Amino acid sequence: MAKKSVPSDPAVAPGKLNEPGAKLAKPARSAKPVTPLANLTSGRIKFRHLQCFLAVTQFGSVQRAADSLSITQPAVSKTIGELESILDVRLFERGRRGAAPTREGRLFAPHAAACVGALREGVDELSRHGVEMPGTVALGVLPTVAPALLPPTLAAFRAHWPDVSVRVWTGSNSQLLERLKSADTDLVVGRLSEPEGMLGMTFEQLYREPLTVVVRHDHPLVHESNITASVLARFPVVVPPFGTLIRQSAESVLTAFGAQALSSLIETLSVSLGRALALHNDAVWFVPSSVVEHDIALKLLARLPMPFAGADEPIGLILRHDRVRSPALDSLIDAIREAGRQREAVRIGMK
Repeated sequence: MAKKSVPSDPAVAPGKLNEPGAKLAKPARSAKPVTPLANLTSGRIKFRHLQCFLAVTQFGSVQRAADSLSITQPAVSKTIGELESILDVRLFERGRRGAAPTREGRLFAPHAAACVGALREGVDELSRHGVEMPGTVALGVLPTVAPALLPPTLAAFRAHWPDVSVRVWTGSNSQLLERLKSADTDLVVGRLSEPEGMLGMTFEQLYREPLTVVVRHDHPLVHESNITASVLARFPVVVPPFGTLIRQSAESVLTAFGAQALSSLIETLSVSLGRALALHNDAVWFVPSSVVEHDIALKLLARLPMPFAGADEPIGLILRHDRVRSPALDSLIDAIREAGRQREAVRIGMK
């Protein structure tokens, strides 16, 4: 797709975000200050300003934001500069690691996301007004949660809303939260993040997910009575990526095995890859229990005895405070809650 420049108000001086290694210049103050509210009502803040601001916030990079919007990097930088001049604040600091929101940028982000989300909802409502068109709800869910939670959820939802499409996004917890903030999804099923990452959002616990360690049913470790670090080191060990909450639980179990210093690990959140490695590569897979229940029942995989029960991680429903919920979205939330209750009953039954 050809990239196009974003038109701008020539009276507004562009920012310095497009200059490599340069910090954003502080927006020039006008002789007669204008309040942000007046700027909004006078129409100076445009949709493109909010769109570019949210993209840079989400990706932490001007170039990646430009790629996602199919426009040029200078166009994004100029648009951000215009917005900073209008608001008379610096929204980003740029360094070697990209563009990081300032305190003012973090304060502005949930409100910008709410504006963009409300506009999208309004356009969607108008497009369906008076026309028999199916709607769409967007759901973000952890890939290690989706296999167990979504089949019963979507079956119950479809029984009440057969003509509504469901768009499912998977990714890491931080990626899903960014999608929720930018109104790309209506809700997320994930884990509780740090307080700063949950600004403008609510977390409702659905169930707790225990960690388990599995191998193929005829793996040599199935009959091993004393699993030590040296024994584990003979096989590929598959764990969640570093920085994820469930990785912390896996690290605790590895430490109890005496294998905290293993030099070779395979890090992935992909359920299909973890399963393939366990079945075909003799891998030892650290994975949420619900992901492998079916394979264990079919005797394709087997649980290894753990030195202690891994910490149960809370899984919950995450929503934005300002989200206007449609009847279809409310129905999907009810279906998720019921599936969560079923998962919690299974967990309690395992103890």
